[in-house]
Amino acid sequence: MNEEKLQGIRPIENMTQVDRIEMNLHEYFRNENFAPGDSIPKEIELAEAMGVSRTAMREALTRFKTLGIIESRKNRGMIITQPDVLQNMNRVLNPRLLNQETMQDFFELRLVIEMGIADLLFVRRTDEDLKKLETIIAKEQSAVNKNERLKFDIEFHSMLYQISGNNTIERFQKILMPIFDYMNNGLHIRSQEENEDYVSHKVLLNILRNGTAEEFRVNMHKHLMQYFEQIK
Repeated sequence: MNEEKLQGIRPIENMTQVDRIEMNLHEYFRNENFAPGDSIPKEIELAEAMGVSRTAMREALTRFKTLGIIESRKNRGMIITQPDVLQNMNRVLNPRLLNQETMQDFFELRLVIEMGIADLLFVRRTDEDLKKLETIIAKEQSAVNKNERLKFDIEFHSMLYQISGNNTIERFQKILMPIFDYMNNGLHIRSQEENEDYVSHKVLLNILRNGTAEEFRVNMHKHLMQYFEQIK
């Protein structure tokens, strides 16, 4: 096995006590089938059961609170909650905090999602949705500069996420927007005149009206092709 791939694995014996407590708590919550709304033992009870100090246990529990896995409730103590995974992600997805490789990974992920939502669009699209897309396209065609065109380009794609009816996908797209903008500024985006294979938003809308999910997926790939070409 490649030794370089193993360098990032930290030996268990080098883990801090709080790290080990955190691992034990994860295993305990999983094995005991705790669900959102369930109360968990008190801090002192958990510390005594693991044979650790209350200070170390408190630090481990604070990590769970930060992640939204547990919270304190009046008259109930600590309970298991439903963590907002995307909110936690939103805290760290700042282009200034991430390296270029990580940002490119997320950028590519968004491109893949844009093609992958085709089936959801065809299941959930409505006449009202299509009219909204048509309005966005009309504004885009009347745009007088690059910034305006970019604004309506974002509106069009954001509307597709909204039409998908998947709240997680829609929120994920909004979280990724700063990264998309950051990467987009570093790419050479060809004009329609420069790109003879370009598929416009109008073409995508017509397919959404009268075509199939597969046709939409193929043409969305063509629409995004210049991004794929530049990230190879």
